[in-house]
Formats: sequence, structure tokens, C-alpha cells
Amino acid sequence: MLKRTLYIANPYYLHFKNKQMILDSQEGESRSVPIEDIGFLVLEHPQINITMPLISALNANNVAVVFCNEKHMPNAMLLNLDGHNLQSEYFRHQINASLPLKKNLWKQTIEAKISNQAALLSKLGKNNSDLLALAKEVKSDDSSNREGHAARLYWPRLFGEFFIRERFGCHPNPMLNYGYILLRSAVARSLAGSGMLATLGIHHHNKYNAFCLADDIMEPYRPYVDELVLKLDQKYDFVDNLEKEHKMDLLQILTCDVMIGTNKRPLMVALSQTTASLARCFKGESKKMVYPKFE
Repeated sequence: MLKRTLYIANPYYLHFKNKQMILDSQEGESRSVPIEDIGFLVLEHPQINITMPLISALNANNVAVVFCNEKHMPNAMLLNLDGHNLQSEYFRHQINASLPLKKNLWKQTIEAKISNQAALLSKLGKNNSDLLALAKEVKSDDSSNREGHAARLYWPRLFGEFFIRERFGCHPNPMLNYGYILLRSAVARSLAGSGMLATLGIHHHNKYNAFCLADDIMEPYRPYVDELVLKLDQKYDFVDNLEKEHKMDLLQILTCDVMIGTNKRPLMVALSQTTASLARCFKGESKKMVYPKFE
């Protein structure tokens, strides 16, 4: 079942009753949402109050709860630490994964990312032949940095020759950043559901990063964010400061359709297939990651 994504940007008192999340407004209005229907909960307003029983219930149902800072940007996330009944076994396989395996998994990841970037450019009627060639040149652990070479070709074609992809850059960087944070949260939730530890990456290994594996696995999914931002860029013309309507539109990324294998799936469902395939690779049951193919 496709889980719901809830975005709360007004003051509410959130509590738990009869397997429901109850939302009480300051005006005295009340509504409820079944906990089992929720996949993501984004809390933006600083005057939102949430009870511990509700947090516990959300956690038990593997709901990714995303908290926003004073700048209204996601900066923290609540994830279930016991999201799989064989979690300790999966952790052990993940920790003991060999370096050659991790290098091969990263190679597959970058091949899929560059191929999806090339597919997006093709969909937009732009030249992609050099990116297709780069995807075929990716070596173990991407030792020749085909990812970086592809990025230098990809971004100017997508958003114009003067665009520079920067974390704190101007439009449309803020929308890209917000979309990527949502995607990262979705990947982390899926990894927890597949019994893996998001901290232990196959390539990213910054000691200050608690979601290295999520940052690895999200790479081939980034073009879906890029396409959505491109559409919103045309809709809103110019956005440097994200407003509520922009963020609501960016939440569409979690339910957009993607092709994975021969089937079309919502992105949240596709992520579960990807993380499950990663678990099989760590266990030695497979050598192939299952990533979406952009269309």
C-alpha cells in the first residue's frame, strides 16, 4: 500500500489515540489520520507539539518523521532503530561486506545515475550521447570519476549554461536542496525497513554523516528530483525563498512513478525494491542492485 505523506506547517497539538494520529488546532478543530497509512511526516512549524506516545507509535510503524529548523528546512529525522526482524543479521552482513563488493556496488550506482541523467536530457530533447558514453566507462569504485565528468556536462544543459549546482547557491538550488532532503529521508526510511544501518556507506564515509548509505543509494534517484524541479521552475518562474506551496509541490517526489524492472512503481515502493536488493548483495545472494530506469 502506498503510504501517505503529511506536511504540517501550522501550529498543532499532535497526539495518539485509538491507533490514530490526532491533530488538534489552536482554533479547536480536530482531525485524525490512521498511523498505518502514514509513510512520511514533515513538521515545519516551531509551535507544533507532539507527544511521546505518538512518537513511539510512528516509530513502530516505520514512519519517517522529518523536523525542520528555524529556516524551515528539514534538518533532523526520526527513524526506527528496530525496523526489521533480522536486523542484527543484516547489520553483520553489512559490516562484513568486502571492499571489492562495495566498490562494485558503487560502480553500479554511478552507472545507473549517469544513465538516468542521460535519459532525462534525452526526454528534454537535449544531447546526451557523451553521458551515455561516460556511463559505459565507469570503473570499479568510479576510480576515474565519471560521475564528476557527467555532472559538468549535465547541469548546464538542464538549467542553462550559467547555472552552478551549489548547496547554498541561487535559484533553483533551494528547490533542489529541499527535494534531495526529502529523497534522502525516503531512502533512509527504506533502508531501515530493509534491516540496514544508514550510517555505514558503500562509498560515502564522512564521520560526521549519519546517513552515508542513504547518500549512496539515493544517487540514481536524483534525476527524478531534477525533473520535478525543472517543471516547478517553469511554473513559478523564479524561487529563492521556498514558500509553503513550493514545498507542497516538492513532496510529489515521494509518489512520482518510476520504472523499476518491467513495472511502474511509486518512488517510495521502488526504493524498497532497491534497498531489498542491496540487502541481498550484502548477504551474498546476488551481485546486482535493482535501480530504476528513467523514462
